[in-house]
Amino acid sequence: MAGKEYQIAALWMEGSLSFLEQLCLKSFVDAGHHVKLYHYGPLQNVPDGMEMADAADVLPRTDFLAHARTGSPALHSDLFRYKMLEQEKDTIWADTDAYCMKKFETPNGHFYGWESDKHINGGVLGLPSDCDTLRELLEFTSDEFAIPTWYGDDYTRELEEAKDAGNPVHASEQPWGVWGPHAVTHFLHKTGEAKFALAQEGLYPVTYKDRRNMLKRNFDMTPYITENTFSVHLYGRRMRARLVEKEGGEPHPKSLLGQLIKKHGIDPAKAPLPMSRAQKAAADGKPEKKENKAEKKASTAVISAPKVAPLAQSERAGIGQVNLTDIADSFEVEKGSKKHRYTDLYQMLFSPMRTRKLNVMELGLQNGGPESDGAVDRKTTDAPSIRMWLEYFPKAEVYGLDISDFSWLKEERFNFVQCDMETRENIAAATEDLPKMDIIVDDASHASHHQQNAFLELFPKMASGGIYTIESLRWQPKHIEIKGTTKTADLFYGYQKDGAFSHSDKAIEAELNGLRKHISGCFMYQVGYDKNRKDQFMVIQKR
Repeated sequence: MAGKEYQIAALWMEGSLSFLEQLCLKSFVDAGHHVKLYHYGPLQNVPDGMEMADAADVLPRTDFLAHARTGSPALHSDLFRYKMLEQEKDTIWADTDAYCMKKFETPNGHFYGWESDKHINGGVLGLPSDCDTLRELLEFTSDEFAIPTWYGDDYTRELEEAKDAGNPVHASEQPWGVWGPHAVTHFLHKTGEAKFALAQEGLYPVTYKDRRNMLKRNFDMTPYITENTFSVHLYGRRMRARLVEKEGGEPHPKSLLGQLIKKHGIDPAKAPLPMSRAQKAAADGKPEKKENKAEKKASTAVISAPKVAPLAQSERAGIGQVNLTDIADSFEVEKGSKKHRYTDLYQMLFSPMRTRKLNVMELGLQNGGPESDGAVDRKTTDAPSIRMWLEYFPKAEVYGLDISDFSWLKEERFNFVQCDMETRENIAAATEDLPKMDIIVDDASHASHHQQNAFLELFPKMASGGIYTIESLRWQPKHIEIKGTTKTADLFYGYQKDGAFSHSDKAIEAELNGLRKHISGCFMYQVGYDKNRKDQFMVIQKR
């Protein structure tokens, strides 16, 4: 590596920095970098040791751009960093949620990294002012209605038709990241400068899916952070929300984040995180009010807002019978109250059978596999839902099926089955010697053909009275989904409505209809059990 010194540039629009931004900015100062913090309005809680600069000298605030759906200033931030890199020499941009592990070094001014095996992120971005990629980015973002061709022919054609009709689509109404990581990745590949990108361990060693590990006490981060790690992305918006809503406003002292705060002498009490809407409402003595589309359209009876704030799940914990939602939340399983709330229904279904000797199988054991662009041979680190089932069902044999290897998980009553669900033959061979299952939960890839392969193979082998569930029906990974395959949600909704299955593949349709006499009941539930949302969760019982 060359010995040239690089300054770090960042942007904070205005207002107070929380301890999270303080930590990240100070980590660069402490690593020996000169830090230049650009801003538009007055700032509070800025750490010592950095240069302040007027952001309007780079990009006037009158040209402020925000994402239409979220209101986020990400577009403005994307454009700002490109224009700043064009003006400044020997400078590397860093988002205010990038923590510096060691001093940034580059022999040629290029400094960026892979966040997955498909995308290069621009959260940390070094581009020489005269490089081809920066020129392409500046040219593309100079037109707020430019058409991104990297989302495929269908979307490109849709934007071209809108433009020809006199209704061009503004960047703020295009996909999230259109001027950010998606554009960065596209143009780095176009120019050939992607060859300079650091491996994922360099700048994004902790994935979005695994971000909560940074808040777990005594969690071993060595599989993530190595001697080749320059920076760790903290996923600021989500991390702030998690800290406020679930961690009491600051991380546990024995978590990675807690240890870093101590290392740099940051006092969270002096720079607290912004309160959530619920906290603000409580402080003001008013209930939090969320308006949805259904409420906007309502023209009939008006329902009064509740007089008190909603009851947190933690206030129910430990009351009454052993509760699956309490256990799910303790293991941070997304089926619990913190996200999907599937365990609300599971508790009602499974509590009468909890202490019986059962055979329980879950398909899909940890986020981050091929469905999320992860590698099949990824290093798996936990199986939280398996731990949940083992605790909830004290006498059950629990079986876990996944394409990745979880054979390292040695728990009494746990049995691992490795299987690629791409073909029914694979599933049949992998489960041939297993006993009849009483409960099967499909939380695997969510690809329609995988769900249907599993159902056709496993449902007939279930015990009478067995319950089969399929989670997250309305999300399919585009890179795995087979075009033209009937969606599982549509398949079973049709069965509920008409009493018969209809499928694009007539052989599958005939086989499913042959199973109807074995189906005791089939029910579909909306996201969050909200009747205004789409079906997301299905329960089928065998006769």
